[in-house]
Amino acid sequence: MAPKLLTYYKNILYEAGCDEAGRGCLAGPVYAAAVMLDPEHPIDGLNDSKKLSKTARQKLRKEIEEKAACWAVVAMDAGEIDRINILKASLSAMAQAVLRLSQTPVFVLVDGHMNIPGLPLEQQCFVKGDARFQSIAAASILAKTHRDAYMESIHHLFPVYGWNQNKGYPTELHRKAIVQFGLSDFHRKSFTFKHAQLNLFDESVETI
Repeated sequence: MAPKLLTYYKNILYEAGCDEAGRGCLAGPVYAAAVMLDPEHPIDGLNDSKKLSKTARQKLRKEIEEKAACWAVVAMDAGEIDRINILKASLSAMAQAVLRLSQTPVFVLVDGHMNIPGLPLEQQCFVKGDARFQSIAAASILAKTHRDAYMESIHHLFPVYGWNQNKGYPTELHRKAIVQFGLSDFHRKSFTFKHAQLNLFDESVETI
């Protein structure tokens, strides 16, 4: 049974949850999502996307997109990540996702330990917030499922990297393919890919 996450923070009804996916990947965009839930249409089973099966995430994605008061998803591609770095790209994507919501929240709940710079709304960050608040959990599910779908859609362009399975994360297969075949147009060139350094990546850090 999924844990019961908190619906609201300090009883603030018009709040948005925000989260990102793909920050630790070697290839592909980083995605961010923002979600405002509708109290008239509750969604059961919301949780940190990494704790859910792929089937559960897909089911919940459909429910979120149908039942949420509003939602938005933004991607920042590898070129932009290389240009401004992954942290700034992640935060920029989160800011854009919040600002693209069709309704303006009075409060934003941000997953992680860093507030979104320049966001003209009251906000607070929560470490492991996607396992504490429904709105952040919903955002984590949208960010991950949209990103996973994108990585699966481009897998056929460079099948040697196994993106249909690893989604761009540093699995052993992915690292070995980079050593053997080099980098694709979708890889983040600002990351270091020397063989010795590739072996330092721990594929268990984030669930694929």
